[in-house]
Amino acid sequence: MSRFAAPIAEQIWDMKYRLKAVDGTPIDGTLEDTWRRIARALAEVEQDQAHWEEKFYRALEGFKYLPAGRITAGAGTGRAVTLFNCFVMGTIPDSMGGIFDALKEAALTMQQGGGIGYDFSTIRPRGAEVKGVAADASGPLSFMDVWDAMCRTIMSAGSRRGAMMATMRCDHPDVEAFIEAKKDPARLRMFNLSVLITDAFMDAVKADAAWDLTYGGKVYKTVQALDLWNRIMRNTYDFAEPGVIFIDRINKMNNLAYCESIAATNPCGEQPLPPYGACLLGSINLATLVSAPFSPEAQLDVRALDELVSLAVRMMDNVVDASRFPLPEQAAEARNKRRIGLGVTGLADALLMVGLRYGSEAAAAQTDRWMKAIARAAYLASVDLAKEKGPFPLFDAEAYLASGTMMQMDEDVRAAIRAHGIRNALLTSVAPTGTISLYAGNVSSGIEPVFAYAYTRKVLQKDGSRTEEEVVDYAVRLWRELKGDAPLPDYFVNAQTLPPLDHVRMQAAAQKWIDSSISKTINCPEDISFDAFKEVYMAAWDQGCKGCTTYRPNAVTGSVLTVSESSEKAPTELPQAGQGAEVVYLSEPLDRPAALEGQTYKVKWPGSEHALYITINDIVIAAHRRPFEVFINSKNMEHFAWTVALTRMISAVFRRGGDISFVVEELKAVFDPRGGAWMEGRYIPSILAAIGGVIERHLVSIGFIEGEGMGLKSDPKAEVVAIGARPGRTCDSCGSSDLRMVEGCMTCGSCGQSKCQ
Repeated sequence: MSRFAAPIAEQIWDMKYRLKAVDGTPIDGTLEDTWRRIARALAEVEQDQAHWEEKFYRALEGFKYLPAGRITAGAGTGRAVTLFNCFVMGTIPDSMGGIFDALKEAALTMQQGGGIGYDFSTIRPRGAEVKGVAADASGPLSFMDVWDAMCRTIMSAGSRRGAMMATMRCDHPDVEAFIEAKKDPARLRMFNLSVLITDAFMDAVKADAAWDLTYGGKVYKTVQALDLWNRIMRNTYDFAEPGVIFIDRINKMNNLAYCESIAATNPCGEQPLPPYGACLLGSINLATLVSAPFSPEAQLDVRALDELVSLAVRMMDNVVDASRFPLPEQAAEARNKRRIGLGVTGLADALLMVGLRYGSEAAAAQTDRWMKAIARAAYLASVDLAKEKGPFPLFDAEAYLASGTMMQMDEDVRAAIRAHGIRNALLTSVAPTGTISLYAGNVSSGIEPVFAYAYTRKVLQKDGSRTEEEVVDYAVRLWRELKGDAPLPDYFVNAQTLPPLDHVRMQAAAQKWIDSSISKTINCPEDISFDAFKEVYMAAWDQGCKGCTTYRPNAVTGSVLTVSESSEKAPTELPQAGQGAEVVYLSEPLDRPAALEGQTYKVKWPGSEHALYITINDIVIAAHRRPFEVFINSKNMEHFAWTVALTRMISAVFRRGGDISFVVEELKAVFDPRGGAWMEGRYIPSILAAIGGVIERHLVSIGFIEGEGMGLKSDPKAEVVAIGARPGRTCDSCGSSDLRMVEGCMTCGSCGQSKCQ
């Protein structure tokens, strides 16, 4: 019998986690082989390897413990990859040489697949004096543009999609420009942005007091704190960024406050880290630990939870020694503190199984109890490891126990740490689990509510045919098995019908026992008022959260798959196969008419003997022109092979329909390491970027996009839709409209594609 609950789970395993040879031949023959590979790799540092391999295998079996994607895909492969998910890079020096050294480190880290975070508050503001060169500083945002271009270049080389977090302090003189940077739709696309909010700033907001913007001891400007806060809120309301990070709270609660200072997080915010900080991730699947689900006797098996957490902590501690690191500074930081980020997934499903409505006070109280049990078990397991293998090198008992997190821990745990030390400085975090949750049978992600109960997914097969398959939430599938066609109870709620303040209540309940932080998205309805939206952020502050991320669908951010707009509460009947939301893959290719209209453009690249001639032909649909094919010709035979390949690929994309404006974006992002050229008064980084610019100007001229650097204007062939849902963005990987902002990251529910996993 297959271990996979649904075809999508097996497809994700095969695509992302199954070990294969270079030619694509599977090495992991079965899912059990994958679990065995991971267990064996993480047991290699143990003295009794056979004993611990078997223990680790049992923890992985049945998807009870889910290591993060990099561990699942990389452990035991013999490949030069990092098993760590999160990095915060070194402090950026306020000098040209230091800035570009930091850029190089970021590129090396991203090349190995690490998501990175940076604090740009250390760079002097725009207009500040640069001594010795008789010039004014360009400011941190100009250097963020350089980072953004670097990330695009890494992506264009075929590496994993990059993910970066940029932070800036709320008292930096350029914070206003930082807050509004995402108003430009073409700028900083590779970054998530968050403002570092201090306690003093929040006090000033509540008092409507003046607030100084300073750098290097100089006050550059004074604003009203409430005005600055409202500016953050307005841009987040309209553009979904920036987020907010309550940085003083993070540092006060940090177990390592005595030996480090935090000013940034990883891209999804669940890991506040010091310079060169790194953290690995893994999740306890709570949905697999509920006994007698949907009955009066339903409860989480606390004994099984305690044993599973203990094994997970040992496995993750071993990863610290088993992993490679992009930079030696990251290796030293990880091994000196041995940070791990053990979290959960399936919380919402587990709550449903014990009869609790996600977001209710009872559910929040139960979440508090479960998360405390996990924290206790994790800390005590780490103490046991310290007895056996020694505490982390920078352990200082009194300083460690004086931190905000440890002050609220039970006295027996504190006494054990005081007596024996602890192996891992920090242990808990709730990370994005979108992909691994699908792989584990579509359990609810992290601490998020269930997104959708069930939907039908159309899958494009290798022979060109399409098959339908139903993707059902883990708890709903279990309900069907136990209850048949009985309607769902009214406590089944989902992300679309849940009031935003219920989201906050759940995040705050979990945060109390998480020593790092939580990646969570608070879904807000499109019609939420601005005042009610601001209340969400203030509630997050008042209730003890370490940060806040919201998502409000609108014309700028795009819509996501939703329940029926006519429904005001959770449905009480299950959608049957073939009904409900339907996710449709890319449309059939457009047919070519006998004749097409088009334009030919000449591009003369400096230093090249022969010009390129680029012909773009259009098709007319519903009185609108859209590009159909492209041809590139040149007398320079050196270009022949790649120009033919490029024209075929671009034309194939054009003929698929939908929003193809991303082709321009990708071409314009290509940098030639030999150098670009100045053309028509602007710097063009490569000949491919020049071709992208020509295509972009053509799309503007026919009215397909609004303008240079802007998005789609109208699309008469947009056939990538979700039936029963509002049309919105589509997945770059599979074309599905089932995109969800989950745990701070846009994630595809159909194929699991996410820049965070």
